[in-house]
Amino acid sequence: MDRFSFLNAAHTEFFAQLYEQYVDNPDSVEPSWRAFFQGFDFGMETYNEENAGAQFANYAENGVVSEKLQKEFNVLKLIEGYRTRGHLFTQTNPVRDRRTYEPTLDLVNFGLSDADLDTVFDAAKLLGKQPSTLKDILTHLKNVYCQHIGIEYMYMRKPEVIQWVQNRLNINDNLPNFDANQKKHILDKLNEAVSFENFLHTKYVGQKRFSLEGGESIIPALDSLIEAAAEKGVEHFVMGMAHRGRLNVLANIFGKNTQDIFSEFDGKDYDKEYFDGDVKYHLGLTSERTTDSGKKINLNLAPNPSHLETVGAVIEGITRAKQDRHFPNDFSKVLPIAVHGDAAVAGQGIVYEIVQMAQLDGYKTGGTIHIVINNQVGFTTNYQDARSSTYCTDIAKVTLSPVLHVNADDAEAVVHAMLFALDFRMEFGRDVFIDLLGYRKYGHNEGDEPRFTQPVLYKIIARHKNPRDIYAEKLIVDGIVDQAYLTKIENEYKERLDENLQESRKKSLTIIKPFMQDEWNGFEQVSDDVMLQKVDTKFTKKQLDEILEVVSSLPSDKKFINKISKIVTDRKTMYDNNAIDWGTAETLAYGSLLYEGYDIRVSGQDVERGTFSHRHAVVKVEDSEEEVILLNNLKNSKGRFQIYNSLLSEYGVLGFDYGYALAAPKTLTIWEAQFGDFSNGCQIMLDQYISCGEDKWNNQNGIVLLLPHGYEGQGAEHSSARMERYLQLCARHNMYVADCTTPANFYHLLRRQMKTNFRKPLVVFSPKSLLRHPLCISTQEELYNGQFQETIDDITVDKKKVKTVVFCTGKFYYDILAERGNLERNDVALVRIEQLFPLPVAQLKAIIASYPNADDFVWAQEEPKNMGAYSYMLMNFDLVKWRLASLKAYAAPAAGSSTRDRRRHADAIRMVFDKNLFR
Repeated sequence: MDRFSFLNAAHTEFFAQLYEQYVDNPDSVEPSWRAFFQGFDFGMETYNEENAGAQFANYAENGVVSEKLQKEFNVLKLIEGYRTRGHLFTQTNPVRDRRTYEPTLDLVNFGLSDADLDTVFDAAKLLGKQPSTLKDILTHLKNVYCQHIGIEYMYMRKPEVIQWVQNRLNINDNLPNFDANQKKHILDKLNEAVSFENFLHTKYVGQKRFSLEGGESIIPALDSLIEAAAEKGVEHFVMGMAHRGRLNVLANIFGKNTQDIFSEFDGKDYDKEYFDGDVKYHLGLTSERTTDSGKKINLNLAPNPSHLETVGAVIEGITRAKQDRHFPNDFSKVLPIAVHGDAAVAGQGIVYEIVQMAQLDGYKTGGTIHIVINNQVGFTTNYQDARSSTYCTDIAKVTLSPVLHVNADDAEAVVHAMLFALDFRMEFGRDVFIDLLGYRKYGHNEGDEPRFTQPVLYKIIARHKNPRDIYAEKLIVDGIVDQAYLTKIENEYKERLDENLQESRKKSLTIIKPFMQDEWNGFEQVSDDVMLQKVDTKFTKKQLDEILEVVSSLPSDKKFINKISKIVTDRKTMYDNNAIDWGTAETLAYGSLLYEGYDIRVSGQDVERGTFSHRHAVVKVEDSEEEVILLNNLKNSKGRFQIYNSLLSEYGVLGFDYGYALAAPKTLTIWEAQFGDFSNGCQIMLDQYISCGEDKWNNQNGIVLLLPHGYEGQGAEHSSARMERYLQLCARHNMYVADCTTPANFYHLLRRQMKTNFRKPLVVFSPKSLLRHPLCISTQEELYNGQFQETIDDITVDKKKVKTVVFCTGKFYYDILAERGNLERNDVALVRIEQLFPLPVAQLKAIIASYPNADDFVWAQEEPKNMGAYSYMLMNFDLVKWRLASLKAYAAPAAGSSTRDRRRHADAIRMVFDKNLFR
């Protein structure tokens, strides 16, 4: 069938119009037509350009396509085929045959044959070449797209980006072109990578190390990346990776003293009692490196647990914090590098969340270089069972990021691909992915038997040479090195390791250096007794007045909807009337910290307005939706206020903000859940980082979690922030947990978070209905002359008349207070515990002692018995024998029926005042 018979089936005017559209905007034309017209341009060079559309119409009208022009079109389609599908036919897999894909790139599939190989085609111009024979065009295409590097990029939508990639690929036919010294350097780094693993394998037989063997070429590639990036102005590198190959990277890229690594292998105790540490392949490091050209750079490898891919979000946050702090106008100065496993990058949902952050204002970092160490197996699962996509890197298409698939046995190709990735990131500030196709020499760990599940594959791997030996043979053949050189560098490196092993065994303790300590000068690590000490959080009334004037005044030259105008101006009314609500107190807390030079970052779903419309940190002009941030209008502010509505993510966004706080101790970093219930979507971040990061990795972190909590008849998923889970995680000195009942106390809590010389995560069960409760107000004096109160005693009762002392926390206090008023029970005192951890035991003792006639002590909570703070109080509060007033245990936090929910709530309140209802 004539491949161009379709030309005869359409009206000539259609061709002319379509061609004119193509000339005006090639991307607006369907791809196959675009390719056709590109070929037509080559074939029509002798025609008058101004009349090209008409000429084409006449040409098509005659229904004749010359054989020469038809062949040009066919060659054009061939080029398009290699560009779009060449990556499917590469030599990128070192140990497996590639799957067969159809259609192939055979000439016959493009209407061409071997008879055309010597024909010269103008289509070569599309490759940046002079007219060339089909044979030369084919050689070029195979070199560029089908050797040891396969590239996916044609789905990118910007013509200038595609053109940049194509121009870059055309250089040297996308083949490495290193000089002799560069090749020797690659060999040196490969030798370090291979020799390091061999040394550990012989000295620590059977110990887990999650070796890099099969992917050692990442070491010279990372080394070349760092050297080249420093030349382009990068000053900070922030890297995250799981455990596979981590020790090798620490030793041979980050310069970690192998004496310390050997001490960790020997299982020695740590030099600090309060620090429990982590396994050696989870630890991070910050180091300073001087490049070959003399540039000093800062290297950071973030610590992380075995929960794969969590660290990806953390390093993005660290990177953004460093950019905001050191290079706010040039994000290119800090480069994030995320190293993934093939099974993890395809299987873990957080990767999608992180990728979706890549171009968002609140989370972008100027492009991340993603590197997949592709073992082609996850634990024991073959890749055919691990994903539905063709590649593990298909997530890259979400952000239209290019992907380079590289044979890990070809060290030069790996370095070449890495330098391409760097250039792309620096040019466009966007993500780029490298899929490093290798293998895993042993099982999941060194004690695992891989032949149980992959017997055929591991027979191949057992016979396969390592990348160093493959490359050394090539360099020997090329006359660049000889066997003596190889023996020399291998022996020298092994001797250094032997010396360090002997030195390490002279030491009795393991010393773990804190990660990123350069950002934490002046901060101390403290225990819970220091956490309970009072902190001066006062702030002058004069400055508070100035802040209030700014945050209660909208620009007069802009039009806002009436509700917004009223909300903002009401701030001043409340302030003047000494009836300051939650939102105003929160805003004033931010303003006061900005005055004192602290930066503030707030992030989460709908935080700009606030889920419950209480914050309005960002207001929109009615007609234009221009954003106005009043806190950034403070004249004497020394800090910067940033607030961002996040994507609909908890896990990824909290990981990002945790990372941000890890690198920015002088920034109040807040993540707010839309509802506290939704924080369970980021449970891994809570369990593995926030609650134990200091204990495992010696890292302080001041992240604040605002978790809206309270039973207001909104059902099971909009009531409880699962207080019990956070309290279960509390131990020693790991974090603060608070449930405030007054705007002033929340104000001082936020200020205390920054006024200490240490940082701890802070979990706040923040209110919903209390945001507008008529009794939940504070005075000016409570703000400017107060301090945070860990407990609030009942000052409205005659303590000698009190028989029942009720301990409670949060919003439930106001519910009990209302019922006490209804019952006129002046023998009941209500004591609020505002800080649950560390529990202020000394204050509680004093409060209990102040009620001489009390004989009934109650713990009251609106949550069911198996939830809330009850179990925590049972374990930690034994000062008195007390009874429980709460709902009985339930599986769901709250009933779906508002009627049933209110009935149960009322029952819990009645139990406070009636001992006979005790369950």
